[in-house]
Amino acid sequence: MLKVEELRVHFRTEFGVVRAVDGVSFEVERGEKFTLIGESGSGKSVLAQSILRLLPKNAYVSGRIIFEGRNLLELGEEEMRRIRGRKIAWIPQSQSSLNPVLTVGLQCAEPVMEHFKTDKKSALLKVARMFEFFGMGRGRISDYPHQFSGGMRQRVLVAMGISADPEFLIADEPTKGLDASKRKNIAELFEKIDKTMLIITHDLEFAERVSDRIAVMYCGEVVEISPAKEFFREPLHPYSKGLLESLPSRGLKPIIGFQPSMINPPSGCRFRERCEFAKKICERAPPESIVDGRIVRCWMYAERGWA
Repeated sequence: MLKVEELRVHFRTEFGVVRAVDGVSFEVERGEKFTLIGESGSGKSVLAQSILRLLPKNAYVSGRIIFEGRNLLELGEEEMRRIRGRKIAWIPQSQSSLNPVLTVGLQCAEPVMEHFKTDKKSALLKVARMFEFFGMGRGRISDYPHQFSGGMRQRVLVAMGISADPEFLIADEPTKGLDASKRKNIAELFEKIDKTMLIITHDLEFAERVSDRIAVMYCGEVVEISPAKEFFREPLHPYSKGLLESLPSRGLKPIIGFQPSMINPPSGCRFRERCEFAKKICERAPPESIVDGRIVRCWMYAERGWA
């Protein structure tokens, strides 16, 4: 349904060129929940914003983003406006995106009125049914954002995202800032939504629960793509293993060092300066290897006689 090919998103700044996304390729199949994970600043949200062409003016974008047979990077702004919210919807991570002076029902109804040219009453009726489905109650469409808890406001953002019945849903850090019980509730909500999704998160427990496939981003690159069950059972890339070992349930062992500069990233494997397995060959960029149908970029799987 969505195919990203050699996508690069670079930002020109006074300090140099930030290589936020640097040669990323992947596909999202119809009906699946495809999740991007990685540390903050790895390029996940920039990648998602590039799909909807929501980047600032200092962004330089190359590659291809194919959605239903069309390259989104070649479409005019008018065509993109028809796609945003209707074909591809965005669930933002910041609850501050809710307007404090408008009822949540009206804010969720606006995409319906915009894309289907329906009247306000019919749009609000549709939103009321969604609120009931999401366990918020129909009557709450008349409430304002400040009358909701953080977890309930997140549900409102989800309802706003799917109100126009999009074919593809992008959710950016849907559990950010929520406590454990509210994260569980959001996970239950996402399990109920029957949509093709691209999910961006650093919440690994949430990712394990809702995802069909996992893509791991590090310093602007995708280093592994695996089915979720196999990934959480046995990740391939050393960085992936480090992410899982940092979980409290798996020993709370942090990855040594810090993510490198996106302006001057290391040559070769960008994780090599933090990797306990690094060798001389890691100074060269690792090729893509296929291991039991999974994709990984690491010399451990490409170089014979590694051990």
